[in-house]
Amino acid sequence: MRYEVTDADTAVSVGSGDVPVLTAPRLIAWLEAATLQASAPFISGGQTTVGTAIRVQYLRPSRRGDRVDVTAEPPASSVGKRLTFLVKAIDGSGELVATGEIDRAIVDRNQFLAMALASQRAEQ
Repeated sequence: MRYEVTDADTAVSVGSGDVPVLTAPRLIAWLEAATLQASAPFISGGQTTVGTAIRVQYLRPSRRGDRVDVTAEPPASSVGKRLTFLVKAIDGSGELVATGEIDRAIVDRNQFLAMALASQRAEQ
């Protein structure tokens, strides 16, 4: 997946820092989107995946206008209902921006949403 860093993607805009470079929360969102796409072969009707753990090293900044390509390498197979993806982000000059792993769990979509709704009601 390819992205271009915009003002909205910077630490200043998101509020996670005071420099105009790609913010880690946006980079993580992009990497998670890649894992969601890569999880498709592992799920069947009525299922989805949800993120459960993120281990990412952010290695170099990307400025507004920079291109960033993110990839998620799926595991050979799932371990139970867990998937661990090797992720990386590379900038337009071919430099490694970030690398790491993101875990996702395979869940029944309706059961998961019901659990989330019940949790929300309990908090109110």
